Amino acid sequence: MQKIKFILKYLKYKLTAQHRKGFGIHSPFLYHFVCEILYGKRYFYAYDDIAELRYDLLESNEEILVKDFGAGSKVMKSNVRKIKDIAKHSAISEKFGEMLFRIIEHYKPQTILELGTSLGIGTLYPATPSEKAKVYTIEGCPETAKKAMQNFEEFNAENINQIIGNIDDELPNLLNNIDKLDFVYFDGNHQKDATLNYFSQCLEKAHNDTIFYFDDIHWSAGMEEAWKEIKKNEKVTLTVDLFFSGIVFFRKELSKEDFVVRF
Repeated sequence: MQKIKFILKYLKYKLTAQHRKGFGIHSPFLYHFVCEILYGKRYFYAYDDIAELRYDLLESNEEILVKDFGAGSKVMKSNVRKIKDIAKHSAISEKFGEMLFRIIEHYKPQTILELGTSLGIGTLYPATPSEKAKVYTIEGCPETAKKAMQNFEEFNAENINQIIGNIDDELPNLLNNIDKLDFVYFDGNHQKDATLNYFSQCLEKAHNDTIFYFDDIHWSAGMEEAWKEIKKNEKVTLTVDLFFSGIVFFRKELSKEDFVVRF
């Protein structure tokens, strides 16, 4: 039943989402974002490198013991999981990963935080555009984090700082030791209270040019409620709902608006 409801919500999104490829958008900032970044045509060699890693992981029959701290997986019920299944069901898609790469390449954030590393595919997209950017990623499962570290080493991604532990415990410690956050990728826990808690903590380190990227905003009723509360926050100005993810801007020069963009 839940799967059917999700499919129906997605079909509604596809039918009602506006502003595809910039049509009808009156905000110059959003128009540029949609046309040049969201639907950007630039090609980067890193796309192929990360795609090759993804392919290797999708072929791996290696099994690891996964420790879930959040909502868990709707598809993988056992805690003993094959690498290829994790790569298939938990990793960011190629389409959204490349879009994430373009965001980082364009806005050039220097301090990047990812909550939920998984196998590290989603970490490499924001870490690759600039070796000067500091990327922090927190993963609760030791075995998953170990595989991610192997992937980072294969890429020589020395700008990634991996933290292993429960996000609830590690996030406050990390935030106490950094001055600001330029980009945050929320992809851990996937529960309403946890998402809002992480949002609130990271908000203290946000500034005018910070970008927050939330994965799975329509994953459950709880995540949709969290997304609604995030949009209402007084510091948030512009939001972009892509159904499978949501993007938040804090630029004071922008009018407070919420957009649903087909992607």
